[in-house]
Amino acid sequence: MPTESGSCSTARQAKQKRKSHSLSIRRTNSSEQERTGLPREMLEGQDSKLPSSVRSTLLELFGQIEREFENLYIENLELRREIDTLNERLAAEGQTIDGAELSKGQLKTKASHSTSQLSQKLKTTYKASTSKIVSSFKTTTSRAICQLVKEYIGHRDGIWDVSVTRTQPVVLGTASADHTALLWSIETGKCLVKYTGHVGSVNSIKFHPSEQLALTASGDQTAHIWRYIVQLPTPQPIVDTSQQISGEDEVEFSDKDEPDGDGDVSSDCPTIRVPLTSLKSHQGVVIAADWLVGGKQAVTASWDRTANLYDVETSELVHSLTGHDQELTHCCTHPNQRLVVTSSRDTTFRLWDFRDPSIHSVNVFQGHTDTVTSAVFTVGDNVVSGSDDRTVKVWDLKNMRSPIATIRTDSAINRINVGVGQKIIALPHDNRQVRLFDMSGVRLARLPRSNRQGHRRMVCCSAWSEDHPICNLFTCGFDRQAIGWNINIPALLQEK
Repeated sequence: MPTESGSCSTARQAKQKRKSHSLSIRRTNSSEQERTGLPREMLEGQDSKLPSSVRSTLLELFGQIEREFENLYIENLELRREIDTLNERLAAEGQTIDGAELSKGQLKTKASHSTSQLSQKLKTTYKASTSKIVSSFKTTTSRAICQLVKEYIGHRDGIWDVSVTRTQPVVLGTASADHTALLWSIETGKCLVKYTGHVGSVNSIKFHPSEQLALTASGDQTAHIWRYIVQLPTPQPIVDTSQQISGEDEVEFSDKDEPDGDGDVSSDCPTIRVPLTSLKSHQGVVIAADWLVGGKQAVTASWDRTANLYDVETSELVHSLTGHDQELTHCCTHPNQRLVVTSSRDTTFRLWDFRDPSIHSVNVFQGHTDTVTSAVFTVGDNVVSGSDDRTVKVWDLKNMRSPIATIRTDSAINRINVGVGQKIIALPHDNRQVRLFDMSGVRLARLPRSNRQGHRRMVCCSAWSEDHPICNLFTCGFDRQAIGWNINIPALLQEK
């Protein structure tokens, strides 16, 4: 009768022990679930200030967390036993492998390599599981606070800029690489006015602070000022798309998912073909333009490395702002003071002061290591700058030697915007994400994105509008659409 060797007998005993222990774990976990079932029912029945839907969602999420960590614990034990068994087998095989003795160093190296692989597997499993839990929780929270309200589809190419009027009626403006600027009804998503005066890409659009005038900058080396008259259509009921998706829908997109822009939704809306004023002094693409406080002057930024200040009434060039070493990427004016900030590919942004009519001063700030894509003012005494170096920095105008806050992200940042009231920074990214931060650099939320809503390609710009009751944040991107969002700001700040 054959007899088992000592190593085989040891392995069989270890296997039986592992199997019985696994069964014991499952029985123990089952009994623990039975024991925890009663407190959960008691908790669900207790009085709480939280709404029942929020409470049930939280209970469900915590249940998922408990189950995930329970599975991780079991897998951890199994992996540890596999490591022990492997070490035992290596120790047994160390006596004769291919008729030769394994040296102590070789055996140690082989065992260490196998142990390292299993350890890496454990870490990967743990990170994947916990990331899924955290993502599920964050997604649910973000969707409750940030809801997509309307999509504005009609451009035939990517949208570079989005802006909201500061006068009544409140409408949305978009500037596109298809050589047009469109004005939209925020409530219905219908195109109200189409501007076709440019012969190049329309790179930015800004509205006059008190009149129905629009300022657009273009790749045709000009900036145009044009007057619009709009009549708002009857608002239609807005469908809540936030309830039509689940947490598993957070997936990547392909270019095939882009909205169909072949249908010309602007064909039946009034078209403006000639501007009131054309500002012509640049020798390169005009990438951005903005109104100075009061609306009597306008500033433009160009790839010819200059920014120009114009008198709106006469179209005359008042100042040519030189000093940047490379192409300008953006310009912005202070809402209450005669201050201008320009951004450039030379990794700097410059602050131009026109408060004294007789002289203007300039300050240069070198806080980034790559192209400064935009720098904007807040209502107070702050400047916020964003860069291709994946950082956003908040500066104090009274002391700009170093930033008072730095936000580090995982993708290049495009044209940022800061909410006037609560000073919330909206960051559009190259990776199609839009994130919200406060002025101290604390992340507040990420706009939800799925295969049924959100941007499908790079997000170029964001714009807050605190005058509209439904949509208070707008974004646009290379997917040829603009999106209106409703951000529950009180709930957002409470989550903080």
